[in-house]
Amino acid sequence: MGRLFWKFFFFIAIAQITATVGVGVLFWIENLERNNRSSEIDLSPPASFMIRSAAATLQFGGTEALRSLINEGHEHRLKLYAVDENMVDLMGREVPTKLVEEARALLSSTRQRHVVELVKAANGHSYLLFIPAPPDEFGNRGGRDPRMRDRGPPPPMFFPSMPIAVALVASLVFALLLAWYFSHPIRHLKNAFAQAASGNLDLELEPVMSSRSDELADLGRDFDAMTAKLRVLMESQRRLLHDVSHELRSPIARLQVAIGLARVQDRDKLELTLERIERESMRMDSLVGELLTLSRLEANVPGSMEEDIPIEALLADMVADAEFEAQANGRHIDGRVECPVEIKGNPELLYRAIENVLRNAIKHTAADTTVQITAQVDYAEHLLHLSILDRGPGVPEDELDQIFELFFRSSRTRSNSAGHGLGLSIARRIIEAHHGAIRATNRQDGGLQVDITLPFMPEKPAPGQALDA
Repeated sequence: MGRLFWKFFFFIAIAQITATVGVGVLFWIENLERNNRSSEIDLSPPASFMIRSAAATLQFGGTEALRSLINEGHEHRLKLYAVDENMVDLMGREVPTKLVEEARALLSSTRQRHVVELVKAANGHSYLLFIPAPPDEFGNRGGRDPRMRDRGPPPPMFFPSMPIAVALVASLVFALLLAWYFSHPIRHLKNAFAQAASGNLDLELEPVMSSRSDELADLGRDFDAMTAKLRVLMESQRRLLHDVSHELRSPIARLQVAIGLARVQDRDKLELTLERIERESMRMDSLVGELLTLSRLEANVPGSMEEDIPIEALLADMVADAEFEAQANGRHIDGRVECPVEIKGNPELLYRAIENVLRNAIKHTAADTTVQITAQVDYAEHLLHLSILDRGPGVPEDELDQIFELFFRSSRTRSNSAGHGLGLSIARRIIEAHHGAIRATNRQDGGLQVDITLPFMPEKPAPGQALDA
Protein backbone atom coordinates (compact mmCIF):
# COMPACT_ATOMS: atom_id res chain seq x y z
CA MET A 1 0.00 0.00 0.00
CA GLY A 2 1.53 3.32 -1.05
CA ARG A 3 1.42 6.70 0.59
CA LEU A 4 -1.53 7.82 -1.52
CA PHE A 5 -3.59 4.87 -0.28
CA TRP A 6 -3.04 5.82 3.37
CA LYS A 7 -3.80 9.48 2.67
CA PHE A 8 -7.08 8.53 1.05
CA PHE A 9 -7.86 6.10 3.84
CA PHE A 10 -6.97 8.52 6.66
CA PHE A 11 -8.99 11.51 5.44
CA ILE A 12 -12.00 9.46 4.37
CA ALA A 13 -12.01 7.56 7.67
CA ILE A 14 -11.78 10.80 9.71
CA ALA A 15 -14.69 12.28 7.77
CA GLN A 16 -16.79 9.14 8.20
CA ILE A 17 -16.02 8.79 11.92
CA THR A 18 -16.81 12.45 12.59
CA ALA A 19 -20.09 12.20 10.73
CA THR A 20 -21.02 8.94 12.47
CA VAL A 21 -20.30 10.21 15.98
CA GLY A 22 -22.09 13.47 15.28
CA VAL A 23 -25.18 11.74 13.97
CA GLY A 24 -25.13 9.28 16.90
CA VAL A 25 -24.98 12.08 19.47
CA LEU A 26 -27.80 13.96 17.75
CA PHE A 27 -29.98 10.86 17.74
CA TRP A 28 -29.21 10.27 21.40
CA ILE A 29 -30.14 13.84 22.36
CA GLU A 30 -33.25 13.71 20.24
CA ASN A 31 -34.31 10.42 21.80
CA LEU A 32 -33.68 11.80 25.27
CA GLU A 33 -35.79 14.87 24.61
CA ARG A 34 -38.52 12.75 23.05
CA ASN A 35 -38.62 10.57 26.17
CA ASN A 36 -38.77 13.66 28.33
CA ARG A 37 -41.60 15.07 26.26
CA SER A 38 -43.51 11.81 26.61
CA SER A 39 -43.42 11.87 30.42
CA GLU A 40 -46.79 11.69 32.27
CA ILE A 41 -45.49 14.27 34.74
CA ASP A 42 -45.75 17.91 33.74
CA LEU A 43 -42.14 19.07 33.22
CA SER A 44 -42.93 22.60 32.03
CA PRO A 45 -41.53 25.72 33.79
CA PRO A 46 -45.04 26.81 35.01
CA ALA A 47 -45.52 23.41 36.63
CA SER A 48 -42.11 23.70 38.31
CA PHE A 49 -43.09 27.13 39.70
CA MET A 50 -46.39 25.79 41.06
CA ILE A 51 -44.62 22.77 42.65
CA ARG A 52 -42.18 25.07 44.47
CA SER A 53 -45.09 27.27 45.66
CA ALA A 54 -47.04 24.21 46.91
CA ALA A 55 -43.93 22.90 48.70
CA ALA A 56 -43.49 26.23 50.51
CA THR A 57 -47.20 26.31 51.41
CA LEU A 58 -47.07 22.78 52.85
CA GLN A 59 -43.85 23.40 54.74
CA PHE A 60 -44.85 26.68 56.35
CA GLY A 61 -48.67 26.58 56.32
CA GLY A 62 -49.37 22.92 56.84
CA THR A 63 -51.72 20.51 55.13
CA GLU A 64 -54.78 22.73 55.55
CA ALA A 65 -53.12 25.58 53.72
CA LEU A 66 -52.17 23.21 50.86
CA ARG A 67 -55.78 21.91 50.69
CA SER A 68 -57.00 25.50 50.40
CA LEU A 69 -54.46 26.15 47.63
CA ILE A 70 -55.56 23.05 45.70
CA ASN A 71 -59.32 23.76 46.21
CA GLU A 72 -59.04 27.44 45.33
CA GLY A 73 -61.62 28.23 42.71
CA HIS A 74 -63.17 24.71 42.97
CA GLU A 75 -64.15 24.54 39.28
CA HIS A 76 -60.58 25.43 38.30
CA ARG A 77 -58.85 23.58 41.13
CA LEU A 78 -55.17 22.96 40.77
CA LYS A 79 -54.28 19.59 39.23
CA LEU A 80 -51.65 18.86 41.90
CA TYR A 81 -51.13 15.64 43.81
CA ALA A 82 -49.72 15.41 47.35
CA VAL A 83 -49.14 11.70 48.04
CA ASP A 84 -47.80 10.44 51.35
CA GLU A 85 -45.65 7.38 51.94
CA ASN A 86 -48.79 5.19 52.09
CA MET A 87 -49.82 6.16 48.54
CA VAL A 88 -52.72 8.27 49.96
CA ASP A 89 -53.47 11.59 48.29
CA LEU A 90 -54.00 14.61 50.55
CA MET A 91 -57.29 15.35 48.79
CA GLY A 92 -58.43 11.71 48.91
CA ARG A 93 -58.23 11.27 45.16
CA GLU A 94 -57.27 8.04 43.49
CA VAL A 95 -53.73 8.22 42.13
CA PRO A 96 -52.39 5.78 39.49
CA THR A 97 -49.53 3.75 40.89
CA LYS A 98 -47.48 4.17 37.69
CA LEU A 99 -47.79 7.94 38.00
CA VAL A 100 -46.37 7.87 41.54
CA GLU A 101 -43.49 5.60 40.48
CA GLU A 102 -42.58 7.96 37.65
CA ALA A 103 -42.67 10.92 40.05
CA ARG A 104 -40.28 9.11 42.42
CA ALA A 105 -37.97 8.29 39.49
CA LEU A 106 -37.92 11.93 38.44
CA LEU A 107 -37.24 13.00 42.06
CA SER A 108 -33.92 11.13 41.95
CA SER A 109 -32.94 12.65 38.59
CA THR A 110 -30.76 15.76 38.79
CA ARG A 111 -31.92 16.74 35.29
CA GLN A 112 -35.51 17.27 36.43
CA ARG A 113 -35.13 19.54 39.43
CA HIS A 114 -38.23 21.15 41.06
CA VAL A 115 -40.82 19.38 38.87
CA VAL A 116 -41.27 16.89 41.74
CA GLU A 117 -40.77 17.77 45.42
CA LEU A 118 -40.76 15.67 48.61
CA VAL A 119 -41.80 17.75 51.65
CA LYS A 120 -42.06 16.58 55.29
CA ALA A 121 -45.21 18.12 56.89
CA ALA A 122 -45.85 19.03 60.52
CA ASN A 123 -48.11 15.98 60.96
CA GLY A 124 -45.12 13.68 60.44
CA HIS A 125 -45.97 12.52 56.93
CA SER A 126 -43.77 13.13 53.86
CA TYR A 127 -45.70 14.24 50.80
CA LEU A 128 -44.61 13.75 47.21
CA LEU A 129 -45.78 16.77 45.21
CA PHE A 130 -46.19 16.59 41.41
CA ILE A 131 -48.55 17.73 38.67
CA PRO A 132 -49.70 15.25 35.98
CA ALA A 133 -49.11 16.24 32.36
CA PRO A 134 -52.15 17.64 30.58
CA PRO A 135 -53.82 15.15 28.21
CA ASP A 136 -53.34 15.52 24.43
CA GLU A 137 -56.08 15.60 21.83
CA PHE A 138 -56.45 11.82 22.14
CA GLY A 139 -56.82 11.95 25.91
CA ASN A 140 -53.33 10.57 26.52
CA ARG A 141 -51.11 12.26 29.08
CA GLY A 142 -47.79 13.63 27.83
CA GLY A 143 -48.55 12.75 24.21
CA ARG A 144 -47.45 9.15 24.69
CA ASP A 145 -48.54 6.25 22.54
CA PRO A 146 -51.63 4.65 24.14
CA ARG A 147 -49.84 1.31 24.08
CA MET A 148 -47.21 2.80 26.41
CA ARG A 149 -49.61 4.15 29.02
CA ASP A 150 -49.27 1.26 31.44
CA ARG A 151 -45.56 0.68 31.06
CA GLY A 152 -44.50 3.11 33.73
CA PRO A 153 -41.76 5.72 33.55
CA PRO A 154 -39.34 5.68 30.60
CA PRO A 155 -36.20 3.63 31.13
CA PRO A 156 -32.95 5.49 31.87
CA MET A 157 -31.12 6.67 28.76
CA PHE A 158 -27.73 5.27 27.75
CA PHE A 159 -25.30 6.57 25.10
CA PRO A 160 -25.87 4.48 21.89
CA SER A 161 -22.41 2.91 21.86
CA MET A 162 -23.36 -0.22 19.92
CA PRO A 163 -24.90 1.54 16.88
CA ILE A 164 -21.98 3.97 16.74
CA ALA A 165 -19.47 1.11 16.97
CA VAL A 166 -21.19 -0.65 14.06
CA ALA A 167 -21.23 2.58 12.08
CA LEU A 168 -17.52 3.15 12.78
CA VAL A 169 -16.61 -0.32 11.52
CA ALA A 170 -18.71 0.22 8.40
CA SER A 171 -17.02 3.61 7.87
CA LEU A 172 -13.55 2.10 8.12
CA VAL A 173 -14.44 -0.65 5.65
CA PHE A 174 -15.92 1.91 3.27
CA ALA A 175 -12.83 4.12 3.57
CA LEU A 176 -10.62 1.10 2.92
CA LEU A 177 -12.52 0.14 -0.25
CA LEU A 178 -12.66 3.72 -1.54
CA ALA A 179 -8.94 4.28 -0.94
CA TRP A 180 -8.14 1.03 -2.74
CA TYR A 181 -10.45 1.98 -5.63
CA PHE A 182 -8.48 5.18 -6.24
CA SER A 183 -4.96 4.03 -5.42
CA HIS A 184 -5.05 0.74 -7.37
CA PRO A 185 -5.13 2.28 -10.89
CA ILE A 186 -2.68 4.99 -9.82
CA ARG A 187 -0.16 2.27 -8.91
CA HIS A 188 -0.60 0.84 -12.42
CA LEU A 189 0.01 4.30 -13.87
CA LYS A 190 3.13 4.74 -11.76
CA ASN A 191 4.49 1.40 -12.92
CA ALA A 192 3.68 2.20 -16.55
CA PHE A 193 5.47 5.55 -16.39
CA ALA A 194 8.48 3.87 -14.78
CA GLN A 195 8.53 1.29 -17.58
CA ALA A 196 8.28 4.04 -20.20
CA ALA A 197 11.11 5.99 -18.55
CA SER A 198 13.31 2.88 -18.75
CA GLY A 199 12.61 2.55 -22.49
CA ASN A 200 9.82 -0.05 -22.48
CA LEU A 201 6.98 1.47 -24.51
CA ASP A 202 5.11 -1.80 -25.10
CA LEU A 203 3.17 -1.74 -21.80
CA GLU A 204 -0.52 -0.87 -22.28
CA LEU A 205 -3.01 0.17 -19.62
CA GLU A 206 -6.20 -0.41 -21.62
CA PRO A 207 -6.50 -4.12 -20.61
CA VAL A 208 -5.98 -3.22 -16.95
CA MET A 209 -8.46 -0.31 -16.85
CA SER A 210 -11.04 -1.56 -19.36
CA SER A 211 -13.59 -2.11 -16.58
CA ARG A 212 -13.43 1.55 -15.45
CA SER A 213 -15.13 4.55 -17.04
CA ASP A 214 -13.77 7.46 -14.99
CA GLU A 215 -11.02 10.07 -15.39
CA LEU A 216 -8.33 7.61 -14.33
CA ALA A 217 -9.34 5.28 -17.17
CA ASP A 218 -9.16 8.27 -19.55
CA LEU A 219 -5.67 8.98 -18.24
CA GLY A 220 -4.70 5.37 -18.94
CA ARG A 221 -5.98 5.63 -22.52
CA ASP A 222 -4.08 8.89 -22.97
CA PHE A 223 -0.96 7.13 -21.72
CA ASP A 224 -1.44 4.36 -24.28
CA ALA A 225 -1.87 6.96 -27.03
CA MET A 226 1.28 8.73 -25.86
CA THR A 227 3.39 5.57 -25.84
CA ALA A 228 2.04 4.60 -29.28
CA LYS A 229 3.09 8.01 -30.61
CA LEU A 230 6.50 7.66 -28.97
CA ARG A 231 6.96 4.23 -30.55
CA VAL A 232 6.20 5.71 -33.97
CA LEU A 233 8.61 8.60 -33.38
CA MET A 234 11.39 6.34 -32.18
CA GLU A 235 10.88 4.01 -35.12
CA SER A 236 10.91 7.04 -37.41
CA GLN A 237 14.17 8.24 -35.87
CA ARG A 238 15.75 4.81 -36.30
CA ARG A 239 14.58 4.67 -39.90
CA LEU A 240 15.86 8.22 -40.47
CA LEU A 241 19.32 7.32 -39.18
CA HIS A 242 19.36 4.24 -41.37
CA ASP A 243 18.23 6.14 -44.47
CA VAL A 244 20.64 9.05 -43.89
CA SER A 245 23.54 6.69 -43.47
CA HIS A 246 22.48 4.88 -46.64
CA GLU A 247 22.11 8.12 -48.60
CA LEU A 248 25.50 9.42 -47.45
CA ARG A 249 27.32 6.15 -48.01
CA SER A 250 26.92 6.26 -51.81
CA PRO A 251 28.36 9.78 -52.45
CA ILE A 252 31.10 9.18 -49.89
CA ALA A 253 32.07 5.95 -51.65
CA ARG A 254 32.11 7.74 -55.01
CA LEU A 255 34.21 10.53 -53.52
CA GLN A 256 36.71 8.01 -52.24
CA VAL A 257 36.90 6.35 -55.66
CA ALA A 258 37.29 9.71 -57.38
CA ILE A 259 40.07 10.74 -55.00
CA GLY A 260 41.84 7.45 -55.61
CA LEU A 261 41.60 7.91 -59.38
CA ALA A 262 42.86 11.47 -59.11
CA ARG A 263 46.00 10.21 -57.48
CA VAL A 264 46.86 7.76 -60.27
CA GLN A 265 45.40 9.47 -63.35
CA ASP A 266 47.38 11.78 -65.58
CA ARG A 267 46.77 15.50 -65.68
CA ASP A 268 44.53 15.30 -68.78
CA LYS A 269 41.83 13.29 -66.96
CA LEU A 270 42.24 15.07 -63.63
CA GLU A 271 39.70 17.76 -64.54
CA LEU A 272 36.93 15.20 -65.07
CA THR A 273 37.70 13.58 -61.72
CA LEU A 274 37.62 16.93 -59.94
CA GLU A 275 34.25 17.69 -61.53
CA ARG A 276 32.95 14.37 -60.21
CA ILE A 277 34.27 15.18 -56.72
CA GLU A 278 32.62 18.61 -56.85
CA ARG A 279 29.29 17.12 -57.98
CA GLU A 280 29.26 14.56 -55.16
CA SER A 281 30.19 17.16 -52.54
CA MET A 282 27.37 19.41 -53.76
CA ARG A 283 25.03 16.43 -53.53
CA MET A 284 26.09 15.81 -49.93
CA ASP A 285 25.76 19.53 -49.13
CA SER A 286 22.23 19.54 -50.55
CA LEU A 287 21.33 16.47 -48.52
CA VAL A 288 22.70 17.98 -45.29
CA GLY A 289 20.82 21.25 -45.98
CA GLU A 290 17.54 19.40 -46.45
CA LEU A 291 18.14 17.38 -43.30
CA LEU A 292 18.78 20.57 -41.31
CA THR A 293 15.54 22.09 -42.63
CA LEU A 294 13.69 18.90 -41.79
CA SER A 295 15.20 18.89 -38.30
CA ARG A 296 14.00 22.46 -37.68
CA LEU A 297 10.50 21.57 -38.82
CA GLU A 298 10.42 18.42 -36.67
CA ALA A 299 11.50 20.47 -33.66
CA ASN A 300 8.74 23.06 -34.35
CA VAL A 301 11.23 25.92 -34.76
CA PRO A 302 10.53 27.01 -38.36
CA GLY A 303 11.40 30.66 -37.65
CA SER A 304 9.07 33.63 -37.78
CA MET A 305 5.56 32.68 -38.84
CA GLU A 306 3.94 36.11 -38.50
CA GLU A 307 4.75 37.72 -41.86
CA ASP A 308 2.01 38.64 -44.31
CA ILE A 309 2.75 36.82 -47.58
CA PRO A 310 1.10 38.08 -50.82
CA ILE A 311 0.73 34.66 -52.37
CA GLU A 312 0.08 35.90 -55.94
CA ALA A 313 3.44 37.71 -56.10
CA LEU A 314 5.21 34.72 -54.54
CA LEU A 315 3.74 32.36 -57.15
CA ALA A 316 4.62 34.75 -59.99
CA ASP A 317 8.31 34.75 -59.00
CA MET A 318 8.25 30.98 -58.58
CA VAL A 319 6.66 30.38 -61.98
CA ALA A 320 9.23 32.65 -63.66
CA ASP A 321 12.12 30.70 -62.14
CA ALA A 322 10.48 27.34 -62.91
CA GLU A 323 9.79 28.36 -66.54
CA PHE A 324 13.49 28.95 -67.09
CA GLU A 325 14.37 25.51 -65.69
CA ALA A 326 11.54 23.77 -67.56
CA GLN A 327 12.48 25.23 -70.95
CA ALA A 328 16.07 24.05 -70.46
CA ASN A 329 14.69 20.50 -70.11
CA GLY A 330 12.14 20.67 -72.92
CA ARG A 331 9.09 21.22 -70.67
CA HIS A 332 6.61 24.08 -70.27
CA ILE A 333 4.82 25.84 -67.40
CA ASP A 334 1.25 27.13 -67.47
CA GLY A 335 1.05 29.21 -64.31
CA ARG A 336 -1.29 32.17 -64.85
CA VAL A 337 -2.94 32.28 -61.40
CA GLU A 338 -5.03 34.98 -59.79
CA CYS A 339 -5.26 34.82 -55.99
CA PRO A 340 -5.15 38.31 -54.43
CA VAL A 341 -4.97 37.07 -50.85
CA GLU A 342 -2.36 37.09 -48.09
CA ILE A 343 -1.17 34.17 -46.00
CA LYS A 344 0.42 34.58 -42.58
CA GLY A 345 3.62 32.60 -42.18
CA ASN A 346 7.23 32.34 -43.29
CA PRO A 347 7.68 33.39 -46.96
CA GLU A 348 11.02 31.61 -47.41
CA LEU A 349 9.70 28.28 -46.12
CA LEU A 350 6.41 28.55 -48.00
CA TYR A 351 8.26 29.37 -51.23
CA ARG A 352 10.45 26.32 -50.72
CA ALA A 353 7.49 24.02 -50.03
CA ILE A 354 5.55 24.95 -53.17
CA GLU A 355 8.76 25.04 -55.24
CA ASN A 356 9.65 21.50 -54.13
CA VAL A 357 6.31 20.25 -55.45
CA LEU A 358 6.64 22.27 -58.66
CA ARG A 359 10.22 21.13 -59.37
CA ASN A 360 9.21 17.54 -58.64
CA ALA A 361 6.47 17.89 -61.28
CA ILE A 362 8.91 19.38 -63.81
CA LYS A 363 11.36 16.55 -63.16
CA HIS A 364 8.83 13.77 -63.76
CA THR A 365 6.57 15.20 -66.47
CA ALA A 366 7.13 13.85 -69.95
CA ALA A 367 9.15 15.81 -72.52
CA ASP A 368 7.27 18.49 -74.49
CA THR A 369 4.42 18.49 -71.94
CA THR A 370 3.13 21.25 -69.71
CA VAL A 371 3.00 21.48 -65.93
CA GLN A 372 -0.12 23.37 -64.87
CA ILE A 373 -0.59 25.48 -61.77
CA THR A 374 -4.17 26.45 -60.84
CA ALA A 375 -5.56 28.41 -57.90
CA GLN A 376 -9.07 28.70 -56.44
CA VAL A 377 -10.00 31.07 -53.63
CA ASP A 378 -12.78 30.11 -51.22
CA TYR A 379 -13.72 33.44 -49.65
CA ALA A 380 -16.45 31.88 -47.52
CA GLU A 381 -14.06 29.49 -45.73
CA HIS A 382 -10.94 31.69 -46.20
CA LEU A 383 -9.08 28.85 -47.94
CA LEU A 384 -6.72 28.92 -50.91
CA HIS A 385 -6.61 25.77 -53.06
CA LEU A 386 -3.49 25.30 -55.21
CA SER A 387 -3.12 22.42 -57.66
CA ILE A 388 0.05 21.37 -59.52
CA LEU A 389 -0.54 18.89 -62.35
CA ASP A 390 2.03 17.08 -64.47
CA ARG A 391 2.07 14.50 -67.26
CA GLY A 392 4.46 12.05 -65.67
CA PRO A 393 4.10 8.32 -64.96
CA GLY A 394 2.07 8.96 -61.81
CA VAL A 395 2.33 6.96 -58.59
CA PRO A 396 0.86 3.54 -57.73
CA GLU A 397 -2.32 3.95 -55.71
CA ASP A 398 -0.87 2.15 -52.69
CA GLU A 399 2.07 4.60 -52.62
CA LEU A 400 0.15 7.88 -52.80
CA ASP A 401 0.19 8.36 -49.02
CA GLN A 402 3.84 7.33 -48.76
CA ILE A 403 5.41 9.82 -51.16
CA PHE A 404 5.38 12.41 -48.37
CA GLU A 405 7.39 10.14 -46.06
CA LEU A 406 11.11 10.55 -45.47
CA PHE A 407 13.44 9.12 -48.14
CA PHE A 408 10.55 7.52 -50.01
CA ARG A 409 10.84 7.28 -53.79
CA SER A 410 8.15 5.75 -55.95
CA SER A 411 8.84 2.44 -57.59
CA ARG A 412 8.09 4.02 -61.00
CA THR A 413 10.72 6.77 -60.66
CA ARG A 414 13.27 5.26 -58.29
CA SER A 415 15.63 4.06 -61.03
CA ASN A 416 15.88 7.37 -62.88
CA SER A 417 15.51 9.81 -59.95
CA ALA A 418 18.50 11.67 -58.57
CA GLY A 419 16.70 13.02 -55.51
CA HIS A 420 16.90 11.97 -51.88
CA GLY A 421 13.17 11.54 -51.21
CA LEU A 422 13.10 14.57 -48.90
CA GLY A 423 11.50 17.29 -51.03
CA LEU A 424 7.88 16.26 -50.60
CA SER A 425 8.47 15.39 -46.91
CA ILE A 426 9.77 18.91 -46.28
CA ALA A 427 6.88 20.37 -48.30
CA ARG A 428 4.30 18.53 -46.19
CA ARG A 429 5.83 19.69 -42.91
CA ILE A 430 6.03 23.31 -44.08
CA ILE A 431 2.41 23.27 -45.30
CA GLU A 432 1.27 21.77 -41.98
CA ALA A 433 3.28 24.40 -40.09
CA HIS A 434 1.13 26.98 -41.96
CA HIS A 435 -2.02 25.10 -40.81
CA GLY A 436 -2.63 23.73 -44.30
CA ALA A 437 -2.87 20.30 -45.93
CA ILE A 438 -1.32 18.56 -48.93
CA ARG A 439 -2.40 15.44 -50.82
CA ALA A 440 -1.64 13.67 -54.10
CA THR A 441 -3.91 11.88 -56.59
CA ASN A 442 -3.40 10.30 -59.99
CA ARG A 443 -4.97 12.07 -62.98
CA GLN A 444 -7.41 10.03 -65.03
CA ASP A 445 -5.63 10.84 -68.31
CA GLY A 446 -2.15 10.27 -66.87
CA GLY A 447 0.09 12.17 -64.53
CA LEU A 448 0.06 13.28 -60.89
CA GLN A 449 -1.95 16.03 -59.24
CA VAL A 450 -0.81 17.55 -55.94
CA ASP A 451 -3.38 19.69 -54.10
CA ILE A 452 -2.31 22.21 -51.46
CA THR A 453 -4.83 23.92 -49.17
CA LEU A 454 -3.78 26.98 -47.14
CA PRO A 455 -5.84 29.30 -44.92
CA PHE A 456 -5.55 33.00 -45.75
CA MET A 457 -6.25 36.12 -43.76
CA PRO A 458 -9.56 37.95 -44.21
CA GLU A 459 -9.19 41.08 -46.32
CA LYS A 460 -8.51 44.17 -44.26
CA PRO A 461 -10.69 47.23 -44.90
CA ALA A 462 -8.93 50.18 -46.48
CA PRO A 463 -8.19 53.18 -44.25
CA GLY A 464 -11.35 55.21 -43.83
CA GLN A 465 -13.53 52.48 -45.33
CA ALA A 466 -16.67 51.85 -43.32
CA LEU A 467 -17.06 48.32 -41.96
CA ASP A 468 -20.22 46.42 -42.77
CA ALA A 469 -22.67 46.32 -39.91
